[in-house]
Amino acid sequence: MADQTISNSVNCPVCFKDFTPGTINGHLDVCLLSGAADSSPSAAVELGPLVKKPRISEPVNDSVSSSTPMAGTQTSSSVFSLFQANKGKLDAQPDRSAVFTGKRSPVSAFSKGTKRVLTEAGSGSAGTPSVSNHEAEKDSNHLSPRTVFSLNKPLAEVLRPNTLEDYFGQNKVVGQQTLIRSLLESQEIPSLILWGPPGCGKTTLAHIIASTSKKKGSARFVTLSATSASTNEVREVIKQAQNELKLCKRKTILFIDEIHRFNKSQQDTFLPHVECGTVTLIGATTENPSFQVNAALLSRCKVLVLEKLSVEAMGSILNRAVAALGIQVWGQGSTNSSSRDQTNSNEPNIYIEQKALDTIAYLCDGDARTGLNSLQLAVQAQMKPPQPNRSTQDGFPQGIMVTEEHIKEGLQRSHILYDKAGEEHYNCISALHKSMRGSHENASLYWLGRMLEGGEDPLYVARRLVRFASEDVGLADPSALTQAVSAFQACHFIGMPECEVILAQCAVYLARAPKSIEIYKAYANVKTCLRNHKGPIPPVPLHLRNAPTRLMKQLGYAKGYKYNPAFSSPVEQEYLPEELQGVDFFTWTPTDP
Repeated sequence: MADQTISNSVNCPVCFKDFTPGTINGHLDVCLLSGAADSSPSAAVELGPLVKKPRISEPVNDSVSSSTPMAGTQTSSSVFSLFQANKGKLDAQPDRSAVFTGKRSPVSAFSKGTKRVLTEAGSGSAGTPSVSNHEAEKDSNHLSPRTVFSLNKPLAEVLRPNTLEDYFGQNKVVGQQTLIRSLLESQEIPSLILWGPPGCGKTTLAHIIASTSKKKGSARFVTLSATSASTNEVREVIKQAQNELKLCKRKTILFIDEIHRFNKSQQDTFLPHVECGTVTLIGATTENPSFQVNAALLSRCKVLVLEKLSVEAMGSILNRAVAALGIQVWGQGSTNSSSRDQTNSNEPNIYIEQKALDTIAYLCDGDARTGLNSLQLAVQAQMKPPQPNRSTQDGFPQGIMVTEEHIKEGLQRSHILYDKAGEEHYNCISALHKSMRGSHENASLYWLGRMLEGGEDPLYVARRLVRFASEDVGLADPSALTQAVSAFQACHFIGMPECEVILAQCAVYLARAPKSIEIYKAYANVKTCLRNHKGPIPPVPLHLRNAPTRLMKQLGYAKGYKYNPAFSSPVEQEYLPEELQGVDFFTWTPTDP
């Protein structure tokens, strides 16, 4: 009975004591009013009843305090409204470090100095808008490039979209008429695992879900990073989610970035709470969730596969960026900078060639983060030194010009997606193996180059070539194995980058060589025969056994064995056990056990 009482208890968000659901309201009257009486007059007017010794202090918006002159006389009514469900004007945070105010405040997921929860922008009343610094950064349409770059944040973070209308490149997942988009618009968000390469929009999609949830007040959004969060911090967030659900009837969406960094036992922490709906889990990973996420947790989540961004999608993202920054695209005749010229006439115009944008779209390899940050780097490099007046020299207008050469200088080369310990490692070696098997020498060279340029160990590739020489070439060209072993030894001797041409020679030789898998199939039949054999394993025939001692000879070992070199003609003699006599493993078809 005691266990049942504890499980049904409600945690007071002020003094953190446990009470039964029947007594929590009476306790809150006393606890909150006594807290308001103990606080200073100025704090009471601006923030209302405060938590004792809050761990997070937040700057108070003057517009909030000025628009609430009756805060001191209507303390009781405003306090009780905090715990009513589905209120758009007031939003309470059951976090121990939160301040119970009329506007929303940042929520602390845990008390340590790790990655914090997403700032919840208050919906507030019509006369009390709350504008955070983060929102000011997002409103980059009214900021010059120099102002945006002075924020000391990557451009990919400053221009992160807040709506699905600005989310490009994933139409198969969240496009119009898709199931997931319908669920997001109706705020029926299921538990999700977002799987995709870096820079494809996993974190951005989570931020869009957070922004939509804040506007509608339907859920509380908490962000953790598996690279820094511990199991205790996750349990603290789950405990806050339980209180939030009991007191405010509001769900909690928990976003875990790089969820594959959590081990199996840490992932088990989510299982009962995702199952019962205490939290809606959204995990982001660049690794295959089939191998990196618990099967039990995976069965409770919907996996969304986000693809690498296409060149067209990257073009849309870059066009949105230059439009937001007021940068003129040279050669297009657009008027992106016209509005900025009027408000920031003291700053020089910034132009960028269309070829430069196309170069970014092609070289960033579908990584929007790399593309936007490369654009930022190129523009900043041209803004730092004082620029001489360039009238019509070289055909360029007066102002700052970012050219294709500036972009190439910053990017150097294409960003190749390759993870030596991840799925792409196995994808590329499989493609190399299948290309050589299909005698496609050009494809073999391409996949070999993808692996070596991505940082793969050349000895690993050489070992795979040795295996291929026996498995797929076999007796059709016995010298292929010699070639592969020699390539392995040469790679071991001289290393990269000198050994890359050796591996290329071996790969082309194996691709052009005739193919035979009869040895591979015959030995596979032997393994199948041994595994499917019923009963005791047949003994070695006596005439094939060695007889080094007198006792063994007396027992019949080696008796009747015909020494083949002693005969001038072929010798008829059985070499297989009696049960397998007459079996030809080169043509044998295994039967079901």
